[in-house]
Amino acid sequence: MDSIDLEVLKAADAWIDAGQSCELITVIQTWGSSPRPVGATMAIRGDGRVVGSVSGGCIEDDLIDRMRREGVVRSVPELVTYGISAEEAHRFGLPCGGTIQLAVEPLTGKSRIRELLQRLARHELVQRELDLETGDVQLDDAEVTAALRVDCGVLTTVHGPRWRLLVIGAGQLSQFLARIATGLDYHVIVCDPREEYRDGWQVDGVEVVQTMPDDLVLELRPDSRTAVVALTHDPKLDDLALMEALKSDAFYVGAIGSRANNARRRERLKEFDLDDAQLVRLHGPIGLYIGSKTPAEIAISILAELTAVRNGVAVPKAMEVAVAKQAIEAPEASEMSETSVKQNNDPPSCTRKESMSWQL
Repeated sequence: MDSIDLEVLKAADAWIDAGQSCELITVIQTWGSSPRPVGATMAIRGDGRVVGSVSGGCIEDDLIDRMRREGVVRSVPELVTYGISAEEAHRFGLPCGGTIQLAVEPLTGKSRIRELLQRLARHELVQRELDLETGDVQLDDAEVTAALRVDCGVLTTVHGPRWRLLVIGAGQLSQFLARIATGLDYHVIVCDPREEYRDGWQVDGVEVVQTMPDDLVLELRPDSRTAVVALTHDPKLDDLALMEALKSDAFYVGAIGSRANNARRRERLKEFDLDDAQLVRLHGPIGLYIGSKTPAEIAISILAELTAVRNGVAVPKAMEVAVAKQAIEAPEASEMSETSVKQNNDPPSCTRKESMSWQL
């Protein structure tokens, strides 16, 4: 599964390779409310076919209509603005009179889309500099803090995974987690020294390594854009890696397991001289409570919590797995207690044999 922006670039590259005229459209600025964020992209082919999105569909409709009537008429990039007037805002479905500015770029071989894709395949973070007057393109390494900008007639966009996810354990759950995380633009690394788990495990675009997890954590030196998730249920593999991750700047560290297992894990981690401030960073039981049962549902639960932390969203305590399950069990325990009292107060109505059978 590719991220949306990667799908856009791949489609554009295929159209250029086939000799078909096409344009790359990028949201470069918004005012007021806007359906899509700055940096969102869309590729449009000469016959009106599109990949990606720059609005809720209304602006796309206008772009498609113009493309079908006129084709690709630009030879150099152009800045196009939608929604300046109240009439346009209503026509194009921009909420609250919002305004959106797009860079529309006709694509050719000199657009260097193929080269950009090759660098992204190597998990590089790349900035693409487009001269808005000539259409010339320059590719350079980007810093993780780089962002889209327009300066002195040059549009700079940033491409590639600015987030890393280290998954410890190559099980079935890891496959679902890796696929979805790749779509969220993570560079996913799966680590498992157990050959029987790695054999046959494969997700496109995901790096699989066989070293010991704690050694890999030390090698990666997790920063504030790195998440570490332990999924093996094996303390020999999980605990040392979690210890190193909790000492790092990783923005998220989590481990799968029941409430009881996570309590025992925290006790073990205390023996590694982790302090309370470090231990409180450990997410476990991992994920948000959504009633998940299957590996696919659990993967969604994990990535929901990870996304909230990444976006700085405070998750209500009631959504935490441990708190939610405790709340669910509390009424059940109370109901069982009331039933027990009632039964104890009722006169005997069964034989000893029946009573013993009920207790079993």
